[in-house]
This record gives sequence, structure tokens and C-alpha cells, in this order.
Amino acid sequence: MSTTRHLVNRQRRLASAATATAPPRGRATPDRPPVENGPAADDSADDAAAGATAPVDTDVEDPGADQGSVEEEPGTLRKRPPRLRIRLPAVLCAATVLLGAFAAWAFASAGTLRDDPSRQNSALTDISRTSEVKGQITEAVGAVFSYNYASPAKSDRAARAHLVGRAVQQHKDMLAEVRAQAPKQKLVLTTTVTQSGVERLDGDRARLLVFADQSNTRTGKAEETTYAAAMFAVDAVRRGDTWRISAIDTFTQ
Repeated sequence: MSTTRHLVNRQRRLASAATATAPPRGRATPDRPPVENGPAADDSADDAAAGATAPVDTDVEDPGADQGSVEEEPGTLRKRPPRLRIRLPAVLCAATVLLGAFAAWAFASAGTLRDDPSRQNSALTDISRTSEVKGQITEAVGAVFSYNYASPAKSDRAARAHLVGRAVQQHKDMLAEVRAQAPKQKLVLTTTVTQSGVERLDGDRARLLVFADQSNTRTGKAEETTYAAAMFAVDAVRRGDTWRISAIDTFTQ
């Protein structure tokens, strides 16, 4: 502070010398402004001197400064803005919903594949079983749809051996007219399977499409033979080691 006081005294001496050599009042020189003596001048000089040596406070914050632009020192913990804390649960919820939807879709797709008939149809993969049912049903169709007026019991035995369920009554209805006309016209009905295919094979059940040729011969006074082609489907079930016809579908209402 002694240095400051010396500066103040020096300025006062300079001011006194300037006053002594200054022109009359009202004519201020352009080079130096007039300096007034007195307590006010002393105080102004003291303030000027103090301001020249006083340290400047550089820590004053600017109210309009952007708080978000202040860089943090290394090692300090940065707090996440509230917006980020809210976004994380939202992302987790969205991911949970998507995973749940994917799980439901995968379960439904798996169920559809399991229920797909083509997945259960072993006719596409089990060659030996397919050949077995095809051979036995081909023989059964030829036996039950053939009839000879001279040996009707043979047709009855064939029906008992190869038919079960609804097929028993269906067979009686289909051959009712033949049985009625056979003794008078001496009819001989012969059915020969020309082609057959296993449409579905699921365990002990199967469905086959059958193509057959039928010949109907009247052996009375004037022998006459008529031919016809037939197409129908049969459902079959396996009883023990034998496949039997359980239903007959002629594709008619």
C-alpha cells in the first residue's frame, strides 16, 4: 500500500504544478484536462490508484451464459439429463413388446407347421406302409364290387372280410339293384382296379383314390356285356395286419 500512497502523492504534485501553469478558467488546454484539488479529487485519485493495482475478479458468471456449454473437469461424475433417464425405460418397454410379439408369432408358426396335413401325411415318406395299404385296398375293391349270380355267398364273404363301419351299409345300397336283377338276367359283375393312389396316410388311417373298369355280363338267352369306368375314393383303417374299407365316396350328392 506504500507504493500506492506514493503514486497518489505524485499525482497530487503533478496536479498542483499543472494548476499553477494552466490558462485562465474556461480555457482548458486540449492536451490535458483540468484537475481540481480537494477531497473529491483525492478520493478519485485514490480510487484510480486502487483500481490500477486491485486484482480483477474473473470468476463472475455471466447470467446469460449457456450452462450446458461449460466443460467439466476430468474425473468428475456427469449426471445424465432427465431426458436420458426417461428414454431408457421406454426403449426397454419397446424391446419387451417386440420380443413378446416375436415369441407369439413363432409359437403360432410352429403350431401351423405341426397341424399342416402335409407334415402328418406319411404317404409322402413311408414308402413301405403306402405300398401295403395300396395293395390290400386294391384287392378289397375288386372283391367287394364283383358279383356272380351263381355264387352270391362269395360276395357276402368278401364284404365281411373287407368292409367295416359305414362302408357295410354303403356297399349294400350300391349293389342292391344288381342283387335284385342278377337271378333273372344271370348277371356277372366284374370290377378291376386300373389305378389307385394313397392320398393321405396318417398312422392307421388312410384315404385312397381308385380308378376301376367294370364289366357287366348278362349270360341269359342273349349274352350281352357292357363296360363302364368308375372313379371313387375310399377311407381305410388298419385292423391288426389288415387294411379294411371304412367308407366309400362316389363324389355324388
